[in-house]
Amino acid sequence: MMTAGPSSARAYTGLSVQQDKQLRVSRNLPEETAVAIVYDGSTQAVMMATPQDIRDFAVGFSLTEGIVTDPSQITECDVVVHDRGIEAQMWLANDRGTALTARRRAMAGPVGCGLCGIDSLDQALRDLPRVALREGLLSAAEVAQATSQLQAMQPLHDQTRAVHAAGFLMPGQGVILAREDVGRHNALDKLIGALALAGIDPAAGAFVMTSRISVELVQKTAIAGCGVLIAVSAPTSTAVAMAETAGITLAAFARGAGFDLYAHPLRISTGVSHVA
Repeated sequence: MMTAGPSSARAYTGLSVQQDKQLRVSRNLPEETAVAIVYDGSTQAVMMATPQDIRDFAVGFSLTEGIVTDPSQITECDVVVHDRGIEAQMWLANDRGTALTARRRAMAGPVGCGLCGIDSLDQALRDLPRVALREGLLSAAEVAQATSQLQAMQPLHDQTRAVHAAGFLMPGQGVILAREDVGRHNALDKLIGALALAGIDPAAGAFVMTSRISVELVQKTAIAGCGVLIAVSAPTSTAVAMAETAGITLAAFARGAGFDLYAHPLRISTGVSHVA
């Protein structure tokens, strides 16, 4: 059973103060809702998220946090709306439920947003699987145009100017799928869940983000098995170091005319044989 979620935006009236005047304005603002991730009747995490595509979010979170390795290990997923938030209620296959119970016993404290369910500082910078290199996966033109294509698939951003998006760039096809959320890592989890439910292999293309490239985005990209992460803004230095180790290509400042490449540039066919 799936219960419809609340609206993802709501109109509010405010006072716009300009240099020489004041006027009443009505703007659509994004909703931010408490979303509880629940496995076998026990809450694993509660995060603030945009109340759309919650099933995709639940599945993507389960994959990137290592709760499951395949969506089929989630035997049932109900999205239930309450007055004060939303529950994504999931039931796991027996072996995954047993493993999660053991993981909960090892936790040192409560879980929360971002790096959820970790029991030590070491896990915050956990070892990641290394993604196999596929040379020439994308052309430079495809990478440069990716964020512009993603922009055209952001209806909630068009309403509110206040949410992030994650898209999937397929070679030769452009950005074929996108998800939005107030949190950049939530948007990526939603995208990863949507890809898994659609049977699309993340290794076949690239993730495209409207944000900076942070550690948790590189971690989720590596766990999903995607080899390229494209973003409109900069990476952190730790994210670059992590991408080097995990075998992920980072394309930053991708804004139409070009981009910067950090880590494993061979996946991108640039057509340029020298570095100035």
